[in-house]
Formats: sequence, C-alpha cells, structure tokens
Amino acid sequence: MKIDLTNSAVHMEDLHKIYRMGTQEVRALDGVTASFAKGSFWAIMGPSGSGKSTMLNLLGCLDRPTSGRYFLDGQDVSTVEDDDLSDIRLKYLGFIFQSFNLIPQLTVEENIQLPLYYLGWDPEHSAERARELAARVGLEERLGHRPRELSGGQQQRVAIARALANDPVFLLADEPTGNLDSSTGEEIMALLAELNEQGKTIIMVTHEMDIAAHASHRLFMRDGVVERVEGA
Repeated sequence: MKIDLTNSAVHMEDLHKIYRMGTQEVRALDGVTASFAKGSFWAIMGPSGSGKSTMLNLLGCLDRPTSGRYFLDGQDVSTVEDDDLSDIRLKYLGFIFQSFNLIPQLTVEENIQLPLYYLGWDPEHSAERARELAARVGLEERLGHRPRELSGGQQQRVAIARALANDPVFLLADEPTGNLDSSTGEEIMALLAELNEQGKTIIMVTHEMDIAAHASHRLFMRDGVVERVEGA
C-alpha cells in the first residue's frame, strides 16, 4: 500500500520495539501506527511503562525499531546505520530536555551555536544565527552569560533557541517544564505555542494534563499501543 506522506512531518507504520531481558521478551511498542502533520502540536501521554519513552527514543532517532517503518520528513529512517542516525538528528531534529542539558562552561551565545558548529557553519554566520534566536526567545541581553547565571526558565529558553538553531523538521520536547515552577512552566508553554503558531511542528512528551492541554492534539499510550487520540 502506498503511504501518502505529503503533509506528514512524522509517520510511524506498524512500529514494534522488543527488548529481550534474559528469557523474557518485553514489547515496549506493539504495532504503533500514527502520523503527525507538519505544523501540528502533539502531546504524547501515558503511565510509566506505556511505551511513551520508547516512542520518544524512536522519534528522536536515538534507537531503531525492531520492525515496522518510521518516516521522517518523507524519508524512511527505520533501518539506517547509527552514523546516519546521528546525521539525521543533527540536521532534522531539535531536542528540548527537562534538565536543559546546557554546557556550563559556554555562554548563552555559544550554547545556541553548538549544533551549528557540528554542522560546519562558519563562526560569523553561526554567531548571527545565535543572536537572532536569542532575541526570538527574549534573551538578547544575556548572550554573554553562562547557565549558572540564569534562572531555570531562562536556561530552558536557551535550550529552545539551541533546538531551533538548525531549523529542524520538528521539535521533540521531553517534559520541558518538569524542572520549572508552574508560573515559569506556563511561560515556556506559551513560547512553544507561539513557535507552533509560526509553523514549527512540536511533539512533546508529558505526564501533566495541564501541560498537555497546550497541545492541539494528544496521543495516549498504554501497554505499548495507542490507546486513544484527541484533537486529531
């Protein structure tokens, strides 16, 4: 059957992920089929052991499925080699983590530039891009500061700017407000909603319903399968 990927940022087709622990077989994903359209905002939810972390790893090209196919921006990446997965992550994906994952020795500007360094951008061009993105997240006055000199919300804004540096196909956010107070968390979600309104595709993993409410679509996982979808 021909799969229409015209408007799909991500498409998973009968995706399985099986882990073997001694003689036991754990089906972390058990035949998941789902599509996330370009420009959409999704929240992936589910209890511990539901498969959402496994889906996160597959979406982020941090792991490969046991079987099934995963299309990223129309390209089947299900069976590519590890080195190629690294290139795909660098060129097509932007990651936002719960713990920010900033380099403490680097300034705001240098942290934002980091993906561009690995992509081989020249320093002048990457510095210009970093300044543009810092302004986009409201940190143009903090370019020379280091992470320890920033609040948690400001550090997450730096992480978002860094995730945008390579103009990714989609942003993958893993509990992006998990280390923030509720007020700061709302500010970060407002920023993500604004980025989505500007056309950026966002796929977010969260266990908090009030955070998931910011997404226009919600996918609920249980026991390795899609339990239900809301807003699609």
